[in-house]
Amino acid sequence: MSEASDEPNEEPADEELERIRERKKERLESGESSTLSDDAGADGPAGAAATPDEPVHVETESEFEEIVAEGVVLVDFHADWCGPCKMLEPIVADIAETTDATVAKVDVDAHQGLAREYGVQGVPTLLLFVDGELAERRVGVQDEGALRELVGQHV
Repeated sequence: MSEASDEPNEEPADEELERIRERKKERLESGESSTLSDDAGADGPAGAAATPDEPVHVETESEFEEIVAEGVVLVDFHADWCGPCKMLEPIVADIAETTDATVAKVDVDAHQGLAREYGVQGVPTLLLFVDGELAERRVGVQDEGALRELVGQHV
């Protein structure tokens, strides 16, 4: 471990993401629709807003505000160089795929203003928004069961 290399740490996360993609592909091939609006009609209650099945990578502050404005949104403030963030990545991807919450990912290096605005001092930091209001905050790697329970309390 004397050499700092990201590759060994990425393999488990990459494998897990590949499994998630494979499950989604199977769902699509089995007749489920591939568009978000059709998915909401097929799987969700009438009039329910569609939520993405994958984490949404936030590109701008205005996009962030738009994403968190409605519904239940789990925001993962992360950094590419952060080992614990990489450990959390497949968990938040699975939460995005299997719950009615939207999952947004914010790179703290690219969006320092957002990180500062929401008091992010360490990564990973997870914020849960409900209809635009901050409802919960968790810092550090979280157990999948605990995150599911947290999201489940608000969906």
